[in-house]
Amino acid sequence: MRPPQTQIRMRLTIDRPLAGVVHNLQDKNGKPIDPKRAVDGPLSFDFTIRVAEGPKFYGEQVRSEGPERRFVYVAIGTSAGDHGSPRTRRMKVDIHTIPQPLIDAAVAGKILEGTVRGTGKDGTPACATVPVSWRAV
Repeated sequence: MRPPQTQIRMRLTIDRPLAGVVHNLQDKNGKPIDPKRAVDGPLSFDFTIRVAEGPKFYGEQVRSEGPERRFVYVAIGTSAGDHGSPRTRRMKVDIHTIPQPLIDAAVAGKILEGTVRGTGKDGTPACATVPVSWRAV
């Protein structure tokens, strides 16, 4: 039986995504959620997850790896369903490392916003596990 859960609002902002390339969140089955084509400026995805004491994270976008690691995927280019794109990438954004005070702020009604850089040092879309900075807004 799962512990009591509280729904919280999340926002994932991709700073400096590669213009013209489609990005989307992925659900647990790898299906696209909210595809957006990057233009000049950041991309943001708003979604909700559930959190329980621990903290433990649940939701349609929450993926797991082992007993503790929880993350969301951002698909890019062909991985995001844009089959004409020359790019195929996926970002892994950890959520299990969000500090408890920020989770408490989200439970109290704030939005948890994570910001990641959308391009790597080589100018192509970022991929693999990306550094994220979290704040409550």
